[in-house]
Amino acid sequence: MSTASHQPLNQLLACLPEEEWARLMPFLERVHLPPGQSLYESGTTIRHVFFPLSGHVALHGMTESGDSSLLSLVGREGVVGVSSFMGGLSVTSYATVLAGGDFLRMRADDLRREFEQSVPLLHLLLRYTQALIAQMAQTSVCNRHHTLEKALSRCLLLCLDRSSGNELLLTHEQMANLLGVRREGVSEAAARLQRQGLIRYARGRIEVLDRPGLVHSTCESYGVIKTEYDRLLPRRLAV
Repeated sequence: MSTASHQPLNQLLACLPEEEWARLMPFLERVHLPPGQSLYESGTTIRHVFFPLSGHVALHGMTESGDSSLLSLVGREGVVGVSSFMGGLSVTSYATVLAGGDFLRMRADDLRREFEQSVPLLHLLLRYTQALIAQMAQTSVCNRHHTLEKALSRCLLLCLDRSSGNELLLTHEQMANLLGVRREGVSEAAARLQRQGLIRYARGRIEVLDRPGLVHSTCESYGVIKTEYDRLLPRRLAV
């Protein structure tokens, strides 16, 4: 039996067989994290990993001047803190809660020990890490070679995939920070999407009105990312 009967809101944990879930359960603590909460900063050692249940986290890079750009998003499909079990221990990126919600927190040392002892968990986390790397690669390609409108559409879709419902709590300033561009550019791109009837936004709220249309308006990077996640993390038990 899968963990879906225990923790259905984290899709990664839901792939674990019952006995593997039983091994992890004593080490997991449910916490609520607000938007803007910093989980770790560049150069620090990861002490805890986080399995999102209802919120999602932005992994981003930052320059010395304070400019930032999104590397990847992590929601209920994954885990924040892959460096902890890949041997790196410290990180070169930042992790900040983008959408507040509930998370399962686990000591990094405990996950690393279980990662080394459990073959199903090892295989599952390695496949997830490969999917995460694919997201980072496609994000970089999209930001460099595609229009801001397409990059914004991709970003909105990735956020939507990690949320419930069709509404996102995102200001233009937050979107500009995620994309590493000026706020004015995001405002213009969002206005074009709204005129096309794809989204509606006001006062830090973005409602996606036409998801298929938004998918059509973005670049191929979103499709590559989604295909990789579906391929590497199918809805079945890890072995």
